[in-house]
Amino acid sequence: MSATPRVRIAPSPTGYFHVGTGRTALFNWLFARQTGGTFILRIEDTDTARNRPEHTEGIKRALLWLGLDWDEGPYFQSERADLYAAAIDKLIASGAVYACDCTAEQIAERAKERGGPPGYDGYCRDRGLEPDVGRILRFCVPKGESGFHDLIRKDVSKDNNDVEDFGVRKSNGDPLFILANVVDDADMAITHVIRGADHVSNTHKYLLLWRALGYGPEPIFAHLPLINNQQGKKLSKRRDKVAVEDYRDDGYMAEALRNYLALLGWSPGDDREILSVEEMIAEFRLENVKSAPAKFDEVKLTSVNSEYLRALPVDELVSRAQAWQLDRWEPIAPLVQERARTFADVYSLTDFLYRTEPVIDQAEWDKAVRKSPGFAGILDAAATRYATIEWDAASIHDATVAAGTEAGVGQLGKAQAPVRLAVTGRSVGPPLWESLELLGRDRTIARIHAALERLQAGRATG
Repeated sequence: MSATPRVRIAPSPTGYFHVGTGRTALFNWLFARQTGGTFILRIEDTDTARNRPEHTEGIKRALLWLGLDWDEGPYFQSERADLYAAAIDKLIASGAVYACDCTAEQIAERAKERGGPPGYDGYCRDRGLEPDVGRILRFCVPKGESGFHDLIRKDVSKDNNDVEDFGVRKSNGDPLFILANVVDDADMAITHVIRGADHVSNTHKYLLLWRALGYGPEPIFAHLPLINNQQGKKLSKRRDKVAVEDYRDDGYMAEALRNYLALLGWSPGDDREILSVEEMIAEFRLENVKSAPAKFDEVKLTSVNSEYLRALPVDELVSRAQAWQLDRWEPIAPLVQERARTFADVYSLTDFLYRTEPVIDQAEWDKAVRKSPGFAGILDAAATRYATIEWDAASIHDATVAAGTEAGVGQLGKAQAPVRLAVTGRSVGPPLWESLELLGRDRTIARIHAALERLQAGRATG
């Protein structure tokens, strides 16, 4: 294992860059910068059905915007299949894994019959099935207890009877997360695994695999506290603003968000709340991170941001505000130039891009719902199709045409009207397909879902 610390951040490109992942990246980065270690970016893209190239680019942009530069990478799990295959062969040869052909329905039915906890019951452990592709491979969890020392949570142990025989290879031959995670950490000589407390249960499995593969000295673990919302519930993208990009697009300063994220579970030990990055690097200690959940308070973040704004020289405030505005609407400027009569028009035609939610004109909404056939059906079909297409203007156009056809609306204008209103808040505006491409898949789909909820609420009160 390396003499100097080597840490990693390993997000999956399946959505926007979560503020919780941003906090984890920050703590890894601070630890590496303080100790003279190496900070590695690894993209865990084994979930081929949900990976999106735009999310990979979003991860890199968000990290760099926060000032978290990486020393190695990005490495992609999709390019490391030979390493995983070799590890699986080693596990098969040692008898540490076995093949299983149980379906999820069969596993659930057996759990129901035995009246015990849900989960896999070891049914195939002694059946001697061949480890062919088409069958999942499961790790044969040994009897006894597994445990590890955590820099934040101290000594953590678990009875292995409470750890099910977990999968390491999918039935299609692809590695599962836990196997790829362990193999990558060993291959990259990771010395410290710093990640969220929601991975504690995975760490028991991680160490069982690590030992079965004979990787030698184990990494040191530090499981960071979860981040909850103001109501004490885990942050959820369905009800909370959780994307780093959303705060960037809403005009927060990167250094303010970085400062605030540092305070989610850690403090310098006095009453200071505004810290330079140099102070964070000098004073941050993993051992001083609290184990209790942290609370994400947007009001507090806004207060921190206001202090950073007030500290800016006026000329820098002006230039940064102009740059922020330019970043938001410059890509769509050619699309609105022919439609705008004044600079105020430019703003009103593009404000949906940088608002957290669109401002929906109620009169236009009522008129569209009344006159557009299949309003809800179009939105529902569009959201479903948008989730799986390539995210470019041509593909969005084709998916919307198909959604209209599915909802019984053959005219493109009538098919796109509900989508435009749901996403931009207005019935007129810049070209829709290019606008949606710029807005992004996740925000587009989230706004359509919000519009469907608005429709449902209107029916309930109507």
